[in-house]
Amino acid sequence: MKIPSYPDSRPLVMADKPLLDRIFADLQPRVSELTFAGLYLFRTAHDYHLTMVADSVVVLGKGYDGVSYCLPPLCGNIKNALGTLFNNNLILYGADEQFSKTYFSSSNVIVSEERNSFDYLYLREELALLPGNRFHKKKNRINYFTNRHQYEVLRYSDRYCSGCQKLLSNWLLAFKDKSILSLDLEVAASSDALHYASELGLDGIVVTVDGMVTAFALGEKLNRDTAVCHFEKADPFKEGLSQLVNREFARLTFTDCRYVNREQDLGEAGLRNAKLSYHPVDMIKKYRVTALRS
Repeated sequence: MKIPSYPDSRPLVMADKPLLDRIFADLQPRVSELTFAGLYLFRTAHDYHLTMVADSVVVLGKGYDGVSYCLPPLCGNIKNALGTLFNNNLILYGADEQFSKTYFSSSNVIVSEERNSFDYLYLREELALLPGNRFHKKKNRINYFTNRHQYEVLRYSDRYCSGCQKLLSNWLLAFKDKSILSLDLEVAASSDALHYASELGLDGIVVTVDGMVTAFALGEKLNRDTAVCHFEKADPFKEGLSQLVNREFARLTFTDCRYVNREQDLGEAGLRNAKLSYHPVDMIKKYRVTALRS
């Protein structure tokens, strides 16, 4: 599908998958947003559009605060594309450290860390095995769950879609007091992921208790040695279930990968503490870049 020239743009659609898959295969990104599924599933939440800037494919979007931005140009003459984008007063979001070092050494831009958007990177084997004393509490919680429930861990397929959708609805009701726009949009993206998992190339697991879906996790390959877990939901009233689904996703899926990227915490204190408690081996830093105005 032909992409219009900048400043014209059009919404991201499923037919863009072959093009973006090829670009990302060459790019081998570390940033969790940079997969086709990662963009497509949040196409409504962030109003993702595609455009061409010179010979570069560029993704345009909006933050939850409504501020427009662009992701780093994905191919072509990136330096020229950045010049055009900054001349049009666009903010760039999602540049990683290597991209920033390569293109933003000059003094005519402001480069700011986006701590709330840093991705958490883990050794897959550690998440799968929970070795040593560092993970003692995680293992205890899993044991608490497994000793009290008749459960199964199964690979996700369309047959579990309706059960996962029901879990999503119940999960959102449980967090009704905390319900904000970003949470509603995340649930909508999760729902789409369940419906389009096969088309998007997502893989994952479900946990059932007495035949009913109580947890699921879905993800995909981010690069050659890293999987990304896009969505993970568990019945919040079953202690130890969230630790179990985390472990089983790492144990059963993407076993050829060394790392699992579990995305960002969005500045939510509870989520940050939970992610840190699994001892990430690295944080994938992301930066916001704006041009200095003369």
